[in-house]
Amino acid sequence: MLSKKEIVCPNNLLNAAHKKKIVKAAIVNAGNSLSMISVQDAVNSNLIDPIFIGDKKEILKCAQDLKWDISDYEIIDESVENNTAAIATKLASENKIKIIVKGHIHTDILMKEVLRREYGLLGKTRLSHIWHMTIDKDEKPLIITDGALNVLPNIKTKMHILRNVINFSNRIGIDIPKIAVLSATEEVIDSVPSSKEAAEITKLAKEELLNADVFGPLAFDNSISKKSASIKGIKNKVAGEADVLLVPSVETGNALVKMLIYFCGACAAGVVIGGKVPVVITSRSDEPPARLASIAAAVVALD
Repeated sequence: MLSKKEIVCPNNLLNAAHKKKIVKAAIVNAGNSLSMISVQDAVNSNLIDPIFIGDKKEILKCAQDLKWDISDYEIIDESVENNTAAIATKLASENKIKIIVKGHIHTDILMKEVLRREYGLLGKTRLSHIWHMTIDKDEKPLIITDGALNVLPNIKTKMHILRNVINFSNRIGIDIPKIAVLSATEEVIDSVPSSKEAAEITKLAKEELLNADVFGPLAFDNSISKKSASIKGIKNKVAGEADVLLVPSVETGNALVKMLIYFCGACAAGVVIGGKVPVVITSRSDEPPARLASIAAAVVALD
């Protein structure tokens, strides 16, 4: 059942990123082959100007293995893995870099530093994570949020997540995104808390006049399949045509994304948005095209 399809980076992200200037990016704990390959790809795609943070010997060895001359790029020598995140966030706080890219470091260690208020990297909205999902190079994306950062968000947090994803959708050319607030059902049922929250979010989105079509609760099939929505008699602008899935919990989003990757060969471009700098937090098992797409998504997310 596992897909043998080659994962490919989508053109829409690359094209949107190329509309911006090359940006400075901190690569956190960079001395790892997969991390270096993705950075090399991003440099060759004219997306970033990297600052490598980590063990200098390891970084130079990885570059040598790739036959990549990195003598023109800055290397900040730090052999202690957990110290590299603090260096990156300090650079961001001083406006010396525009995006942070996770290398060979645990996500919780990196995000703990990003969330420290003394660095001033937090904006007016709560940080949230988006996954920009595509199967082929020129396919319309499906955005899933939040399946990596906010574990069990309440309605207030979900409204932050909603505003963040609307902003990102606008940046990739979706002027009025259709957003399905996901549940296990399309009806409000007391025994399904996510359905009640979805209805409340739909109401709040209308009251705030958000620049999006927001509707919930919707089950997954009713969100992405016109046929399924039609059979069940669901008639609204979102049903069957969702651009975005706003998930009820991190488990739901994480499972959906991993299924798309492993069953369909999808490219998952993941980035944390809503703060002063976008943060790329790819998984250690992500393929290089997905890592490149994630960096492109971070460039697109920049103000």
